[in-house]
Amino acid sequence: MTNYLIYDVFTDSAFGGNPLAIVTDAQDLPEAQLQPIAREFNLSETVFLYPPADPAHTARARIFTPMSELPFAGHPTIGTAIALSAMGHGDQLVLELGVGPIACEVAGSSAKFTSRVPLEIGASVDPALMAACVGLAPDAIRADRHAPVMASVGLPFACAELTGMEALRDAHPVTDAFRICADTYPVKSDFFSAMVYVRDGDALFARMFAPLSNIPEDPATGSASAALACYLAELEGVSKVFAITQGVEMGRPSSIGVEVDVSDGKASSFVVSGAAVKVMEGRLYL
Repeated sequence: MTNYLIYDVFTDSAFGGNPLAIVTDAQDLPEAQLQPIAREFNLSETVFLYPPADPAHTARARIFTPMSELPFAGHPTIGTAIALSAMGHGDQLVLELGVGPIACEVAGSSAKFTSRVPLEIGASVDPALMAACVGLAPDAIRADRHAPVMASVGLPFACAELTGMEALRDAHPVTDAFRICADTYPVKSDFFSAMVYVRDGDALFARMFAPLSNIPEDPATGSASAALACYLAELEGVSKVFAITQGVEMGRPSSIGVEVDVSDGKASSFVVSGAAVKVMEGRLYL
C-alpha cells in the first residue's frame, strides 16, 4: 500500500484552485504503473515523490498529467512544498524537478518558489488559428501589445491577450483546432496548450486549455502563468509583480502570484506564490 494526499492549490479554501494528487513514497512503485495511476486520478497533475539524488535536497518529484510526464509545473511545485512542510520537512525546501533543483519557501498554508529557468520565446501563432482554438472570432484576439506567441519557462504555452472579459467568458476549447495547431507549432511536450487572458494593469484574468492532454480546461496553471508573466515583463523591459486570477469560469477560483526580475532586458528569475489546502488522503492498493 502507498499513501497519497489530495491538495487544492492556488486557493485557501477547499474545492477552489487546482486539485493535486501527491503519492508520498513512490520508490517501490513499478515505473510502468506511474502513468496509469495518474490517469486513474485524472487530475491535471499527479506528483510522485522519491528520495532526492542530492541528500542536501528535500525530495525528487516527478510530475505526470493523465497523458504524459512533465519536467515542470507550477501548482504541483507549490502543493508539494506545502505538503512536505506539513509532513515535517521544514519551511525551506529544495525539490528536484525535470528542470533542475527548485528552491521553495513555505509559510503556513502558503508557499513560493524561485526559478532561474530562462524564458524561451517560440513561434508567433496565427491569430485566427489561436482564436479558433478557443472558439472565438479572430477579432477577439488583441494584437496591439503582442501577437499570440509560444512562451516557456520549462513547459510551452501559446499565450494570447483577448479584447475583454466577455471574450474571456465565452472562450472554450475546440479540439480540432488544437490538433491543427499541434501540427503547425510542434512542441517538446507533445501537446499544444493555450493561455488566454485579459489585462488590467498588473492584474491578469486568465484561462488555460489543453484538450490534447485530456485537460479541457485547467483551473490554475502556475507554469503558464510564469511563462506569460516573464514574457510580459521582458516585453516591457522592467521587473513586474503580477496577480493572476484563473478558474473562475469553472467554479474553482484561483489566485497565482508571479514576481519577475528583469535584468538587462531579460527575465533573469521569477517567483511563483500561492496557497494550498489538504482536502483528502488515502492509499493505493497496488
